[in-house]
Amino acid sequence: MSHRQSASLLHSFGDRLGIAIFAFALLFAGVHMAAAHEFKAGSLEIEHPWSRATPAGAKVAGGYFTVTNSGSQPDRLVSISSDISEKSELHEMTVKDGVMTMRKVDGGVEIPANGTLKLAPGGYHLMFIGLKKQPKQGEKFAATLTFEKAGPVAVEFAVEAMGANGMKMEEHAN
Repeated sequence: MSHRQSASLLHSFGDRLGIAIFAFALLFAGVHMAAAHEFKAGSLEIEHPWSRATPAGAKVAGGYFTVTNSGSQPDRLVSISSDISEKSELHEMTVKDGVMTMRKVDGGVEIPANGTLKLAPGGYHLMFIGLKKQPKQGEKFAATLTFEKAGPVAVEFAVEAMGANGMKMEEHAN
């Protein structure tokens, strides 16, 4: 093999390696961006607010997220507002004697000191009632969560597929 052929092969390998490294870096940048859907207010961190796409004509949508309180005092989620709906409420779903019930939670819900509150399907969740616009997969909509101590926090809800469970990309791998 001549020096010229070796140099050409090396150059070609270097180009491919550079492209592979760039693609690999983009993959991890995408994972980081998916995980970076977080909002912070004082000692509270609101992680991955999400909702499901709704079928045409639906009047309600759910909202979910996890809030972690790294502070030494509890806080309380007291209200929710969003331009996507006429009103927003905090609800809890429970199952008792095989019967599933959903009720509005008055007075908010506590986020314990050094603790976590998860709003998820089948438990505590938000209800966006009287939808003014159908949430569509891939879109985002703004909302404001108001906490007793931390005050109002502007967040964006990522709209996932109708059957989504809200898992982030890295949770699917586990």
